[in-house]
Amino acid sequence: MGRDLAEASGDARLVFEEVDDALSQNLSRLMFDGPGEELTLTENAQPALMAVSLAVLRTLEEAGLVLADKARFVAGHSLGEYSALCAAGAFSLPDAARLLKARGRAMQAAVPVGEGAMAALLGATLEQAQEAVAAAADDEVCAIANDNATGQVVISGHAGAIDRAIAAAQEMGVRRAMKLQVSAPFHCSLMQPAADVMADELGRVPPGMPAVPLIANVTAQAVSDGPTIGDLLVQQVTGLVRWRESMLFAKEAGCSELVELGAGKVLATMARRIDPEIAGTAVGTPDDIDRFLAAA
Repeated sequence: MGRDLAEASGDARLVFEEVDDALSQNLSRLMFDGPGEELTLTENAQPALMAVSLAVLRTLEEAGLVLADKARFVAGHSLGEYSALCAAGAFSLPDAARLLKARGRAMQAAVPVGEGAMAALLGATLEQAQEAVAAAADDEVCAIANDNATGQVVISGHAGAIDRAIAAAQEMGVRRAMKLQVSAPFHCSLMQPAADVMADELGRVPPGMPAVPLIANVTAQAVSDGPTIGDLLVQQVTGLVRWRESMLFAKEAGCSELVELGAGKVLATMARRIDPEIAGTAVGTPDDIDRFLAAA
């Protein structure tokens, strides 16, 4: 993860080194060489994903790209909000890395292993997902965690409630309902202990005003005020990631293209599912960077 960027770009290497220094951890070696099971621990995966996104951005910036000239908004899915805010200058890179390390640890520690679960409801409308979680709760936590795209809703909560919600969704005729391989039930009220930790962390390291407004996960609206962004980041730990609405907000504001910087192309693919008129472009490898710069 990120090795090709580090080999191709000195600016990318400097990002990885800066994150290593901030965390007093050789995270880049873990990213490049594994082991995978250690990298996928939430406390490592979150800063690692941010590091790759910022390595791509720094490489583009070295080639002359100015984010504020090219982007109307920034946005990030869950932990990606920290990457987006770092890209827009609201957090320094070391602060973003340390905040995500703390966030990952707190989220993992919030719920004992096996007590919570998450599931994807594929082909479900938001209304069907709401009906399934309401039917399944039975005095346990069961909530919608991610409204990702048309026909892709993720739910989170106590393991038993998630099993009941899967059964309810199947009875409704939802195309597919399946448990996800995750380490904790993210974006539901079971994460409140982690939200409390992040309230303290963000109190010590508050976000500044970004150069480009953020479309916030929990409101699907643009925000530029630092204190408000800090409050929304705390709410995001337990709140619904309104990604589908966020992309529609951007489209209605005049944006026609989503450029995803970092590892993978999940968000670029989802953009087309949300609205075929939104062009999704993933930029995550040296070849992607060359193509993007040639077309810019």
